[in-house]
Amino acid sequence: MPWDIHVNSPEEIAGIRKAARAAREVLDIAGQAVKPGMTTDEIDELVHSECVKRGGYPSPLNYNGFPKSVCTSINEVICHGIPCTQTKLKEGDMLNIDVTVYLDGFHGDCSEMFCVGEVDEAGKKLLRTTYKAWQAAIAICKPDVPYSKIGGVIEEIIAKEGYTSVRSFCGHGVGAVFHTNPTVLHYKNKQNNGVMRPGHVFTIEPMINEGVEKHLMWKDDWTATTKDGLRSAQFEHTLLITENGVEALTAKTENSPKQFWEE
Repeated sequence: MPWDIHVNSPEEIAGIRKAARAAREVLDIAGQAVKPGMTTDEIDELVHSECVKRGGYPSPLNYNGFPKSVCTSINEVICHGIPCTQTKLKEGDMLNIDVTVYLDGFHGDCSEMFCVGEVDEAGKKLLRTTYKAWQAAIAICKPDVPYSKIGGVIEEIIAKEGYTSVRSFCGHGVGAVFHTNPTVLHYKNKQNNGVMRPGHVFTIEPMINEGVEKHLMWKDDWTATTKDGLRSAQFEHTLLITENGVEALTAKTENSPKQFWEE
């Protein structure tokens, strides 16, 4: 049932924490490498190498047939963009890099937006609003909060700016299994997807569009783009519910790349 959510033991939490830290390190390295002219396949090679260096494995590789080690989603690509040798980053692009590392039996999952050179003001507004809504949703997380509350917090913030929240993709439980309960919806809803308890580990990863929330699926059956061709943005953390609140297991470190509004 959707409200049947695994409560991780201290030993499991320690394992997820280790995988999540590795994922953050790999994501940071990939983000720091982003530059105009770089191919998304070069990002994939870098992520794969850094996962292996840490004794891990890139969770996306061969997951339900996904052919690469990381998802690279540019501009109008909402999620699950497949790296390739033909796609080169251009000045002004907005890129999401989604890294998941499988390490010692556990997955750590995170993603972040990276600007390729200078992004226009409309793009910067989308990035800041998406980040603001994501952080506000994380801030309400604590024991006894229904998972259904998350989406309303996000939608209230982004709708004021004329943006929409994608409904076809969601956050999820993560740990020993890559994708499991709970289902985390990023739009206002009343779905009974359970209540937060200490030991729950899951992601919040809103995909926010400049235009309509509907998507188109490419023939590769992975790449999802906005239906109107306008841009999309996303941020993601692996989160742990504690006795007193929430901890971002994939939180940034002092060495992580900074967003333009953090500098």
